[in-house]
Amino acid sequence: MNTRMPARRHALVGAAAAIALAAALSGCSASDHGKVTLDFFQFKPEAVQNFKTIVADFEAANPNIKVVINTVPDPDTAIRTLLVKDKTPDVLTLNGNGNFADLASACVFADLSDLPSAARAKPQVQSILNSLGTCHGDETNGLPFANNASGVLYNPEIFAKYSVKVPQTWDELIAAAETFKANGVNPFYFTLKDAWTISPPFVNLAGNLTPPDFFANIRSAGWTPAAGTDGFAKDGAEAAQKLKQLFSYAQPGAESAGYNDGNAAFAAGKSAMYLQGSYAVPAIRAANPDAKVASFPYPTTNDPAKNTLVSGVDVTLAMGRNTKHPVEAKKFIEYMMSTPVLDAYSASQSSLTPVADAAPSADPALAGIQGYFNDGRVIGFFDHHVPASIPLTAILQQYILDGKENDFLAKMDNEFAKLAARTSSNGGQ
Repeated sequence: MNTRMPARRHALVGAAAAIALAAALSGCSASDHGKVTLDFFQFKPEAVQNFKTIVADFEAANPNIKVVINTVPDPDTAIRTLLVKDKTPDVLTLNGNGNFADLASACVFADLSDLPSAARAKPQVQSILNSLGTCHGDETNGLPFANNASGVLYNPEIFAKYSVKVPQTWDELIAAAETFKANGVNPFYFTLKDAWTISPPFVNLAGNLTPPDFFANIRSAGWTPAAGTDGFAKDGAEAAQKLKQLFSYAQPGAESAGYNDGNAAFAAGKSAMYLQGSYAVPAIRAANPDAKVASFPYPTTNDPAKNTLVSGVDVTLAMGRNTKHPVEAKKFIEYMMSTPVLDAYSASQSSLTPVADAAPSADPALAGIQGYFNDGRVIGFFDHHVPASIPLTAILQQYILDGKENDFLAKMDNEFAKLAARTSSNGGQ
């Protein structure tokens, strides 16, 4: 949930682009005019213009440094291809997810803990990023540049029309859905055609309703569903049941609706709520600049004090561990982490700024979640701890389509048992 919306590109196209990129990078170490050239790997296609502006301003202030931006269709495939070819970029933006964590744990990236900007990062946000994995388990291999949040988006005009207050508990959320349904209004707009769109509500439910050390247990070597302290069958039933309950309000035709359909429908006022995160706000406004959008954190229990905001590092800044230009690369990273740059990016991309001295977002769509972010009432994305080898979104989609709760939980346990067996055979993590 990239942005949290993951790129859905063919791997072949990504690999081809990465090979072409590797060839281009082979001649980019320095120019003939005494300038140092930095290779800048940029993964967000929707933010291309933002980073072009950042680079242009940086180069104007640092005429001895040239920054070459490389944006590719499939960043996960591209970065791995570059690593195989020993062409690690000098500076990178990557989504702070499991793929980033795997590379950080493999010591691909430099330790940035000595940078002044590292001390400005919100501790809770840096902890979410570092908890996924770091080199030697004790480095800071990425700095948070922009955060997204997975909350409930809602139309305040529809809420006001039917005198529905923002839900603070699970029962209030379901009561709101029932009120809208009784009045002929879609409570939510679901987009089952794109399997990944089932993840946002699931990561909120599972992240809040499973034990804090859930993944530390089930990702340990030798874990089994029977012998493990935790597991999906043991701890995941409530999350699974509540997920099914939410999807029981699916509008007619939800199976054939995709993410873009959902953005357009919510922008047009065709549902009271939309179970997508802050990353969807720009797309909603692109469909309708006058769209009414507000937000609130998922109330996953009936205790408002337990409500937390699921937030991930949408853009992480990293530096190649063996860059030939560490001084210049760090200077560029420090520039990107400066308050004016962060604030401008946040305003453009409807993101949350994860440093202590940044101004709160002025976007009204984020007002309902900004306080939670400011107070550090945040947890990371549950699915960032699920390795790519486990087809979580496909498994979730199958569950929502067939409703077989026990099969879903057993399937997830089985996938992690296979992972644990591989981990054991490889001598541990």
